[in-house]
Amino acid sequence: MRKKIRVLVIDDSASVRQTLVSVLEADPDIEVMGVAPDPFVAARRIQEEIPDVITLDVEMPRMDGITFLRKLMSQKPIPVVMCSSLTEMGSETLMQALEAGAVDVILKPKIAAADHLNEIGDRIRHVVKAAAQARLGNVRRTHGASASGTTKKLTADAVLPPPTGRAMAKTTEKVVCIGASTGGTESLREVLEALPANAPGIVIVQHMPEKFTAAFARRLNSLCQVEVKEAEHGDPVLRGHVLIAPGDRHTLLERQGARYHVSVRTGPLVSRHRPSVDVLFRSAARSAGANAVGIILTGMGDDGARGLEEMKNAGAHTVAQDEATSVVFGMPREAIARGAAAKVLPLEHMAREIMQSTESW
Repeated sequence: MRKKIRVLVIDDSASVRQTLVSVLEADPDIEVMGVAPDPFVAARRIQEEIPDVITLDVEMPRMDGITFLRKLMSQKPIPVVMCSSLTEMGSETLMQALEAGAVDVILKPKIAAADHLNEIGDRIRHVVKAAAQARLGNVRRTHGASASGTTKKLTADAVLPPPTGRAMAKTTEKVVCIGASTGGTESLREVLEALPANAPGIVIVQHMPEKFTAAFARRLNSLCQVEVKEAEHGDPVLRGHVLIAPGDRHTLLERQGARYHVSVRTGPLVSRHRPSVDVLFRSAARSAGANAVGIILTGMGDDGARGLEEMKNAGAHTVAQDEATSVVFGMPREAIARGAAAKVLPLEHMAREIMQSTESW
């Protein structure tokens, strides 16, 4: 029998703890080993048994989640997923949590319409499974867990048709599309910080909930030479600018003449995600063809693998992050297995690859 992922839930709300337990244990690969109303109770529980993953609330009595996270990472690193309400202030705080070592972020589940709870439940289970596989330093905790969920897994066909196979003529406008999931927030920061102010236009899908992507974009903008913002419908893709797909919306690349812009729209989950990397990559294959560079970074599952293959077939230059530098080598591995990546590179080489592959055309 496959070993279950053992999770410790830390939240001061009894109803949230109960809902999280129900959501997590709906997956046969996950077992909630315990719950705690605050970090002090959690610390005692950890002394008895070390969990595989911790879900951690941000605002709690006696000690806030960020302080506890920093203490935990300095003493006994364990994969931590931060859990917060959907607020602008909360999302800014969660950026600090990611910097402090959290693997990912999730929204606090609420009792709502069944469809909504199913979607957020799938997201929570997916994130926890990915966290169980995350590398913390040189340590990798792997349970062989799949990314299975209760929601039917749709492809990018649900949002837009496949590429026609007609390669786009090369133009002076180049565009880079990047997809990432678990571990991607810090990986993207490393890549974007290394880019010069005249870098080609970039569109990014990072799996994150609604609201959090805006805070993520603001944080990157404060650190990078390139301008970074959350994408809005109709935004042009310009040199020196980076657009981050908003959470809970698909972002597509579209072309008008020799110029590119993004289309931000609703739609079903694709590869169990919204935004989906497959949707962005397919749109790049259709609209940019050989004028594009596709890069797939760390993350669990296979979102983006099919789309990267479509980009490659349309003439784009395609790159996957290598296993050694990936927090979770799921998405890049699937892309490599499909033959979708022309190159496999460590994270520290990605910025240079972006500049060289676009300037050489």
